[in-house]
Amino acid sequence: MNKIRKRTFEIIQTANGNDVYSKIFDISIIVLILLNVVFIMVDTFQIPTFLKTLIKYFDVFTSVVFTVEYLLRLWTAPLLYKNYSNFKSRIRFIFSFMSIIDLLAIIPFYLPMIFPLNLKALRLLRITRLFRVFKFNRYTSALHNVIAVFKLKSNQLISSIVTVFMLIILSSILMYSIESAAQPDNFKNIFDSMWWAVATFTTVGYGDIYPITPIGKLLSAIIALLGIGLVAVPTGIISAGFIEQIEQNDEKHYCPYCGKKID
Repeated sequence: MNKIRKRTFEIIQTANGNDVYSKIFDISIIVLILLNVVFIMVDTFQIPTFLKTLIKYFDVFTSVVFTVEYLLRLWTAPLLYKNYSNFKSRIRFIFSFMSIIDLLAIIPFYLPMIFPLNLKALRLLRITRLFRVFKFNRYTSALHNVIAVFKLKSNQLISSIVTVFMLIILSSILMYSIESAAQPDNFKNIFDSMWWAVATFTTVGYGDIYPITPIGKLLSAIIALLGIGLVAVPTGIISAGFIEQIEQNDEKHYCPYCGKKID
């Protein structure tokens, strides 16, 4: 039994070396995820009944496959977390990020069988199938890099976001004080002003709410100019984080002593 579990663990983990079965497994899961995304998009069109039936059967098939995959990963969790007991390793697996994504990918399929749901609820559950896209994280380092960057630059990002948020609140209060008398319908309360401030700071400028008084226009121009710089700050922080992450990844592929590339 231990040999079977070990071999199962090797297959369902990301393929390394020349393990053909593991590569086949990875490619199969990736293809199923891609087809899920395609069918979710196709399902938004007016399509023939036979095609809707095909999509329904395909959803059943993929849900079963992803359920089996989840159970296999749960079964082999002690091999992934070797420093824990069988029970603790499975608990650790259940609450891991990728395990939660796996669970969210299959739960929508089983919920209607347990709880009676109306049509709107069913449609919402069908949308949650998009969580299956995040299963790609197991087969690519892209999302790992994004998470690593946000962890690396979390303090700087929080500081910049707090600064922007404080300026949005300040701008909202000022604009409400200036424009509420001239436009009581558009600037009814602070939340209407905050909507305008967010649209202005992010340089979106929807145009549904805008100042008409001279002082309001002047304030709006200043806030728009500030928004260009302030919104660029988090972007610069994230860009710097990605550069550092790429450099760290490159260093891992080279010998620190001889400088030669490690295969």
